[in-house]
Amino acid sequence: MGLIVLTGASGSGKTAIADAIAERYPNDFAVYRFDSIGVPPVDVMMRDHGSPEAWQRDKTIEWMANLAKVAQSGKPVLFEGQMRISFIAEAAAAADIADYKLLLVDCDDSTRAERLAVGRGQPELANKDMMNWAAYLRGEAVRHGCEIFDTSQLSLDQCVEHVLEHLHRQSS
Repeated sequence: MGLIVLTGASGSGKTAIADAIAERYPNDFAVYRFDSIGVPPVDVMMRDHGSPEAWQRDKTIEWMANLAKVAQSGKPVLFEGQMRISFIAEAAAAADIADYKLLLVDCDDSTRAERLAVGRGQPELANKDMMNWAAYLRGEAVRHGCEIFDTSQLSLDQCVEHVLEHLHRQSS
């Protein structure tokens, strides 16, 4: 099964990498984005799942169950989104996915702030909460033994090449 999962905080580069791979290699890889399901308002998450964290966990489990079916078709799969690593591990186990590669796409805080404020025009996201979320994910990656892919000083092409190497390795 060729499944690569990219997770990371906003501004890390995961969506840009996934979008570039989808655009450049439309017939070679199946690319999925967690947020394509839509992100409901917090009050809906609370009502339907009990908390935003529970919503993220539930949706990660749903995604991984669906991706397990897609990956069995033989086409390598790239999945990206802002998910807790512990939720991904739990969801992969529940979907009986043993062979996947998880990458934490990360960058330093100043790069993240620049990308969010200037590149995406969302300066309100370049805040302490986002930086704390990024730090939390780094800690989770270390605890789970996941690769931390630092995109701070890399071009988009270099990032794409790195992820492509993993996609090719996973699908061989």
